[in-house]
Amino acid sequence: MSENKSKRMAIYPGTFDPVTNGHISLMERACHLFDSLTIAVSKSAGKSAMFSFQERLDMVKQASGDKSMACELKVIGFEGLLAELAQREKAVAIIRGLRAVSDFEYEFQMALMNRKLARDVETVFLMPSLSWVYLSSTIVKDVARHGGDVEDLVPTNVVKMFEQKIK
Repeated sequence: MSENKSKRMAIYPGTFDPVTNGHISLMERACHLFDSLTIAVSKSAGKSAMFSFQERLDMVKQASGDKSMACELKVIGFEGLLAELAQREKAVAIIRGLRAVSDFEYEFQMALMNRKLARDVETVFLMPSLSWVYLSSTIVKDVARHGGDVEDLVPTNVVKMFEQKIK
């Protein structure tokens, strides 16, 4: 990359309650498309979160730090409008994950609203690797609450957080 060309940065927002291997897969995929990726952990989950904001932030920082990524990675917390955050951070894109057709309608509406609020920021839809298409934080929490093994579904640090949370 020439020194005169600015780096292309994307934002990957989410609740990450908890971060899963599907989230990590999307981070890896996004890093192949952009020079840097900011993972933005939403302070208000919009729903009843199992993990506190600080726990979610720490889990994402550790899980993403444990992986070798093909781009610069930064983890931040945020609240408010994602479009405004993207503009403040000078992002060229917002990364959103799609697992199934059922995700598309909601994500499409959000992408259109973000475009209205921040015309210069594109939304890029990515699918996780085939291994994680079925995976969601909600499913992982349900498995963990019922005593199921989540070791293959989440990073190691998240397994430990579940062990502390569910006794």
